[in-house]
Amino acid sequence: MYALADCNNFFVSCERVFRPDLEGKPVVVLSGNDGCVIARSNEVKALGVKMGAPLFKIRDLVKQHNIVCFSSNFELYGDLSSRVMRILSHYSDRCEQYSIDEAFLYFDDNRSPANLQKLARQIVVEIRRGIGIPVSIGLAPTRTLAKVASKYAKKYAGYKGACLIDTEDKRIKALSQFEISDVWGIGRRYSTRLQRASIRTALDFANQSSEFARNLMHLPGLRTWQELNGFDAVKVDELARHLTITRSRTFARHVTDLPTLESYIADFCSSCARKLRQQKSVCAGMLVFALPSRFETILPSSGVLVDEQKATLTGGGGIFAEVRLPVPTDLTAELLEYALAALRARFVGGYPYKKAGVILQNILPANSQIERLFGERDRQKEQRLQKVVDSLNEKRGKNTVILASQVKTEQMKDKLQSRMLSPCYSTRWSDLITVKC
Repeated sequence: MYALADCNNFFVSCERVFRPDLEGKPVVVLSGNDGCVIARSNEVKALGVKMGAPLFKIRDLVKQHNIVCFSSNFELYGDLSSRVMRILSHYSDRCEQYSIDEAFLYFDDNRSPANLQKLARQIVVEIRRGIGIPVSIGLAPTRTLAKVASKYAKKYAGYKGACLIDTEDKRIKALSQFEISDVWGIGRRYSTRLQRASIRTALDFANQSSEFARNLMHLPGLRTWQELNGFDAVKVDELARHLTITRSRTFARHVTDLPTLESYIADFCSSCARKLRQQKSVCAGMLVFALPSRFETILPSSGVLVDEQKATLTGGGGIFAEVRLPVPTDLTAELLEYALAALRARFVGGYPYKKAGVILQNILPANSQIERLFGERDRQKEQRLQKVVDSLNEKRGKNTVILASQVKTEQMKDKLQSRMLSPCYSTRWSDLITVKC
């Protein structure tokens, strides 16, 4: 049996740990520069606020319902996440962290499903009491079914935090009421295709033939179909390895000069490369982009405001460059070299860029890296240097050693609009709670 432990509205729950007065009140957490909603409490969801909604569009709603807003505090969220994961790891020898707020536990002993559900409820109580984070747990024979069960555990209080799918009748009932778009592994594009084929629920998909699933969604679709039918098909190494890695930011003010934009791209490349090395992967391609505002664009030649739809990515000054790497790599300096070359080739001076980012794709296991026979780079030397840099940053703190091109970004981080940032209660002595008697 698998157990999927999922923290409820995690970022919001982290803020409430040290602000119990916010229980039951509408709360949102905002993205960098306080731009968009990235986490919502149940009270905010009930008001119809969508994930990703720009703050300026919901300001009237915020005032009307006294919605409490927080700037994203990832230092706090990361620390509380690690505390949750430590507790989960005590209950299973195989604890696979899937994201900052989710982890799979594997139980291969002879405990009955009823006893496992009792254990899951015990875990929910321990995490809530010890850390203050509400957790929902789904139990099932496969990871995908466990994800389905966790959604029901989160939705219905009667499950007391833990939903169990252990029989065929429970599987059929659960899938018959589960929308196909909510199934783990089926994205927006495939859910649209499936709905066109009159497949509305997870059960509709599970009742199709394996050939239908493979033809429509290739191997990932087949594995999802197998998992929904109770066959364990997701491999552990694929679970841990992200298929793409993205780092991006919307700027508080328009960026018009190349050095500043290069500094941001360098910071994104460094973060992406660090994630690659952590999951023991390499990438063979990337996308580099810098775009105008989603809502308005100022053309550099005339200063006239126009709709974004009228400004093409190339002619209007936006950048969207696809890069194919000659050799898959996880080296920060190498990734940055290709990213900056693509950026400089397409940069338009004086154009008001509002958002930029890097997306790594074609991600492969690190042992699949192939050297060129007559390569010009001394990769062994670069890898040794990278290990030393990673070691220093791990011991002395993140970004202790950075690339020279990241310096400007580090200097500008203090200028980010995080006007509603909560203290780092659990990681900084200066932010410890003070109690006055």
